[in-house]
Amino acid sequence: MKSAAGMITALMILLPTVAFSEPLPAITIGIGQAGSQPPPSTLMQILLVMTVLSVAPAILLMMTSFIRLAVVLSFLRQAMGTQQMPPNQIIVGLALFLTFFIMSPVFNQINEQAVQPYLAQSIDQKTAFNLAVEPMRGFMFSQTTESELSLLMEISGHPDPANRGDVPTLTLIPAFMLSELKRAFQIGFMIYIPFLVIDMIVASVLMSMGMMMLPPIIISLPFKLLLFVLVDGWTLIVGSLVQSFHM
Repeated sequence: MKSAAGMITALMILLPTVAFSEPLPAITIGIGQAGSQPPPSTLMQILLVMTVLSVAPAILLMMTSFIRLAVVLSFLRQAMGTQQMPPNQIIVGLALFLTFFIMSPVFNQINEQAVQPYLAQSIDQKTAFNLAVEPMRGFMFSQTTESELSLLMEISGHPDPANRGDVPTLTLIPAFMLSELKRAFQIGFMIYIPFLVIDMIVASVLMSMGMMMLPPIIISLPFKLLLFVLVDGWTLIVGSLVQSFHM
């Protein structure tokens, strides 16, 4: 986990420097004439660097398995009808640590190919960034469907790619996100079915007994929890999610 966190921190450092194709601007404090202004270009570079650093964690999360995990776990909570249990912090935390677990081979490859050579000063920043992007592109290609990729390529106006290298990264990322959302909703639909059956059975029984004023969710919730515990639901859901990335 420490190596993955250190690798992500190094990527966040590499990202803004390569984006501008220039070294980071230096900030100098000195005594000069009153009213002197620093060069506007330097101020703009500092502003852009701070902006990229603020959104870098979100960018990295959108390029990993975090999307599918977070959406499916949210669907699970809604299907069970447990309102805010488990809390959002636990849902996001579980999705985050599962993301580190699933992405560990990719992170290790980035660490060996890009981060460690860059820290050893054997490659420059631009080369390290390009080497770090390639494993992420390989992961996204393995999880992106052709329909979403074709749609984004058509919208962007690019010709049909001859190989994966012809697909721009800025086109691959939204195609990957759409594919992840599509799979997450498909899994969510399958999760909803058994809980929906329980709701329908409980509602039918209450109506036949003339207890139409009693909300069915109050009666069905214990049965949902019982079913989830009997089938070892968390192990089943998490195991299926992790295995879905290795298909």
